[in-house]
Amino acid sequence: MTITINNQNFILHPCGAAFWEEKKMLLISDLHLGKIAHFRKHGMAIPEKAVQENFNRLKNVLELFDSETIIFLGDLFHSTINAEWDFFEEWTKTVTQQLILVEGNHDVISKKYYEDLNIEIYSELIIDDFLLTHHPSKRENFFNFCGHIHPGIKLKGLGRQFLSLSCFFRKPNQMIFPAFGEFTGNFNLIPEENDKVYAIAKNEIIEIKLGLI
Repeated sequence: MTITINNQNFILHPCGAAFWEEKKMLLISDLHLGKIAHFRKHGMAIPEKAVQENFNRLKNVLELFDSETIIFLGDLFHSTINAEWDFFEEWTKTVTQQLILVEGNHDVISKKYYEDLNIEIYSELIIDDFLLTHHPSKRENFFNFCGHIHPGIKLKGLGRQFLSLSCFFRKPNQMIFPAFGEFTGNFNLIPEENDKVYAIAKNEIIEIKLGLI
């Protein structure tokens, strides 16, 4: 689905990424690399092949768009370095795009490790009249792209049926990105009158009518 914000076009993809057409930038939030290895280390029965799924998703979305820059909106790596860092380091060698990290609360790894991979790190990023952060932020005259919350939406059906979906949650001056990573979970949000919800339903993006929520 393509949406327009401040006269700029953004393609929302079902993986949870968005492509900024005019800037050729791919925006991704809350990848949480290392989380699966962290869970496995503490005895959770998660298949080892699940580690590779995040990298498969990255590969697939990069093949779809002619991006020159990838901006991670925080929580790129879940905690301290573990076995998944080696996979991430190898992945960076396969991409030609400029890599930028807007720091999130989980990004506790020393900046030197990212700098060694030529990844630029910022606490926030301003591009034209857009403010890119990890935590949702408000600033006059800027539209905020952010993550952190892992937004979801709960839909009501007949017979007390409910369906919970990840979503891009858009407020008048802000859009909260869904978590890109596997095993991240959602936090259901309740939209207000001027909000818009772009839900991820398998392989498509659907704008949800507020009456269904």
